[in-house]
Amino acid sequence: MQKNKKISAAPGWAHLNLNEVPNVKITPPGPKSKELHKRCTKYFKGLSSQVKLFPVVFDYGKGCELVDVDGNRYIDFSSGIYVTTLGHCHPKVTEAVQKMAGKLMNCHDFTTEIKTKLVEKLAEILPGDLNGFQFYDSGTTAVEAGQRVLRAATGKSEMISCFYDYHGKTYGGVSLGHIRSFVYGPCRAPGMHMVPRPNTYRPMFTRVDGSVDTEKYIEFFDEYIDKGTVGNVAGFVLEPIQGWGGSVMPPDDFFPKLRKYCDEKKILLMIDEVLTSFGRCGKWLCMENWGVVPDIVTIGKGFGNGFPVTCVAVREQYKESFESISASSSYGGNPMACAAALACIEAIEDENLLERSTYLGELALKRMEKMKAEHPIVGDVRAKGCLMGIELVKDKKTKEPFDKAGTLVYQKAFQKGLAWIPAGHILRMSPPIIMEDEVLLKGLDIIDEAIGETEKELLK
Repeated sequence: MQKNKKISAAPGWAHLNLNEVPNVKITPPGPKSKELHKRCTKYFKGLSSQVKLFPVVFDYGKGCELVDVDGNRYIDFSSGIYVTTLGHCHPKVTEAVQKMAGKLMNCHDFTTEIKTKLVEKLAEILPGDLNGFQFYDSGTTAVEAGQRVLRAATGKSEMISCFYDYHGKTYGGVSLGHIRSFVYGPCRAPGMHMVPRPNTYRPMFTRVDGSVDTEKYIEFFDEYIDKGTVGNVAGFVLEPIQGWGGSVMPPDDFFPKLRKYCDEKKILLMIDEVLTSFGRCGKWLCMENWGVVPDIVTIGKGFGNGFPVTCVAVREQYKESFESISASSSYGGNPMACAAALACIEAIEDENLLERSTYLGELALKRMEKMKAEHPIVGDVRAKGCLMGIELVKDKKTKEPFDKAGTLVYQKAFQKGLAWIPAGHILRMSPPIIMEDEVLLKGLDIIDEAIGETEKELLK
């Protein structure tokens, strides 16, 4: 961590008094939560594991705090599952959306002044020559559009993604990811392939010293394309850090080597940054952490801080491909969405939040390393900005996943006033990047306590 550099945290409107938050007045989920949840789920189905494991009903949020209908107050380590990167109800974003909602809500894909300002700003802040844009209202829709751009730009149709990737819940997105369900059909979409990617904690290919051998992965990709495809590969589609897969970080040399390989083979590189972009990992794009510019990139979640707005950005030479893919959509780029996204960019710049996110990641990693040293079930910890993970195992040598422990730790920490994200044996954290140091450390202390209690319960 950088010494003597405590970057300013949350502004006054979002200050959290740890004498008041977290504050669990009634064991959650409380009676009001239970009653509302029962009424709602009589009709509303298909809930996430996050809600099924802890069916609390939230009333409101402010900054890094969430309050449920029973009056319990929580530290938010979820950000609406990676969405409210700037905290709940950031005044700059709220004001921008409210103002535009009273002026112009939708005019299809006609040009507006706010859209013009947004695309000009994106061209300014994004790396390299990523200066062609189209807007959508969900990450999945953006991924589907990115796939169409891949095909239009190359004239090819096959795509390669990686084990444990997540790219949405439409047929095209699911075909690139790890989701399995008969409702999508008995097979992936034609031409969709999956390969292993480097995992620093669970590597498939290693060097003599046990470190990840990224060269072996690239060699495998080359062999697979030669033998496992029909030679019609348009591009690779990857997450920079796997979110749904458990905050899985690549080794630092992986993406530079993959970029070089794609250039040599004339294969495009599409990066799905719906989860990792706009401050979550300390940069506008997570790929900037490795100095790599994708050919196509999808942006979302924190892009609008809760307002549904996403983007497909492409490099200069591919932006005309939008013309041939029927790129427009009913809600994409509507004035309210553009106002929210532009306000988010301005807030990140004004409050130095890219630097703040990086700082918080370093602070969290130091604290989590201490947890790893002290707890027998903590196998690995990782962080890149405010995207963090703790992997629980039954044995540190065998690295056998400990799913039951993951569930218990999630529930116990939630009961102590920490709202966050489950993922089987991997604990996922995505606190707002405006969070104060002491609030972040308090949240990690709660997790530490929950892990200790779980160990006493399961390691008898």
